[in-house]
Amino acid sequence: MPYDLVPDARALADAARGFARDVAAPLAARCERERTHDRALFREAAALGLTAVQTPREMGGLGLPFAARAAVAEALGEACWGVAMAVINTHNAAFRLARMAGGDLRGRLLPGLLSGELVGCTAMTEPHAGSDFAALRTTARRDGDGWRLDGEKAWVVNAAHADVIVVFAQTGEIGDAKGVAGFVVETAGEGARVATGGGFAGLHAMGLGGLVLEGYRAPEEALILPPGGAFRQALEDVNGARAHVAAMCCGMLESALAEATAYGRERHAFGKPLAAHQDWRRTLARAEADLAAARLTVREAARAIDAGEDAQLPAATAKLVAVETAARHLPAAAHAMGAAGLGEDSRMARHLLGVRGAALADGSTEMLLERVARLSRSV
Repeated sequence: MPYDLVPDARALADAARGFARDVAAPLAARCERERTHDRALFREAAALGLTAVQTPREMGGLGLPFAARAAVAEALGEACWGVAMAVINTHNAAFRLARMAGGDLRGRLLPGLLSGELVGCTAMTEPHAGSDFAALRTTARRDGDGWRLDGEKAWVVNAAHADVIVVFAQTGEIGDAKGVAGFVVETAGEGARVATGGGFAGLHAMGLGGLVLEGYRAPEEALILPPGGAFRQALEDVNGARAHVAAMCCGMLESALAEATAYGRERHAFGKPLAAHQDWRRTLARAEADLAAARLTVREAARAIDAGEDAQLPAATAKLVAVETAARHLPAAAHAMGAAGLGEDSRMARHLLGVRGAALADGSTEMLLERVARLSRSV
């Protein structure tokens, strides 16, 4: 595993890989067959500490560095990108509350997020504002000793069963980055309504949906990211999101190569195993080499984040390289298995769809190319 991990983090990553194989992969397959999502995922993941990786020990977490989160994300990606995003989003909601919420709010909600009894996520994207984060139209206006939130969020991971959502809203004029703030919204509250649709092929396990706020009243303690700093904090957090999505892509490709290799040893063609055919082996060898390179970019992004350095360029590079590597080689790995690569018992179809979702999450490929151009060579 290409991360600099302390022993506790390495053990956690190994546990996550076993969880991905024994629990998450079968659960993801069932969610696809039944076109549903399963809340039990979070309780089982939490039992291993997968929702508590970075939360400080004094708050009930494991207190591990970002590199551990990246390693867990890669392990979960081996099962399904949707599963990985679901678990990591609850982890991130817990970590954000641990860092930014006041004592009363944190004490009331954090234990449930860490135990998997509560499901969390973050809502940034809107039907008409995705990459242009400053253009969000969800508003937060002063209302007595609290705030009134109105607006709509879309493409929210875990929305289908979320209890706690960190919502970004505009407290000033639309388009004013300095007016953006972050609030904790509890979906059981009056004025909050989760909107779910039919789901997305290959991604049902992530419980994707939307959130509608109509006169939702948030108390003052729910404001965890005040105007003036929330926009910048959100952009800094995106670096971590890009790095862990990149790690998930590496996990998907690792899973596909392992599956194709096992198939090639057993399946015979023209009197010998597929793996004995030179051209068949070369297809997987190219993927192995590119996967090793992609993992190094994720490792550098994780190192920069943990060192407190400006991680914009390494995080953008990692996501760009890992997504494109997986998008290029996953179809080849599936093809190496013939029709079996698209069978119900294979993870290949989920991975093929998952990498398309990864290409859009936390900055599209086109956005990342522009960012790399500006940051690397001052173009």
